[in-house]
Amino acid sequence: MPRILIPVLTLLMLAACASGPSDRDRTRMMDRWEVLLRWNEFDPLLDFIHPEYLAEYTDAESDLDRLGQFRITEYRVRRVNLSPDGGSAERLVRLRMYHTGSSRERVIDHRELWRYDDDLEAWLLHSALPDPTE
Repeated sequence: MPRILIPVLTLLMLAACASGPSDRDRTRMMDRWEVLLRWNEFDPLLDFIHPEYLAEYTDAESDLDRLGQFRITEYRVRRVNLSPDGGSAERLVRLRMYHTGSSRERVIDHRELWRYDDDLEAWLLHSALPDPTE
């Protein structure tokens, strides 16, 4: 798992070097998020969530444990809505998830809300982890 954390931190530091929100930085963060989900590397996902949102997200650990019972078999971006100022993006994604305990597949639609934080100079999530019980 430390091997995964190093690229995530590197990506966050690269994003911090940018001056203001850019399409390239947003795309890189979203792509990295997608890669972690596709490879079922769930622990680093919390690093993508804005610290203020994470502080109020009281179910993060239990949601992470619940997500760990599944294997993501498909992550498909269905829609992306960008704000006029380019400072936020909403993505609707469809996840196919295989439950390792019951050998059943579940399909959920998940909404991701990404915002650029000027102080942290990074794109971060302002939404919860995917919920397999949806």
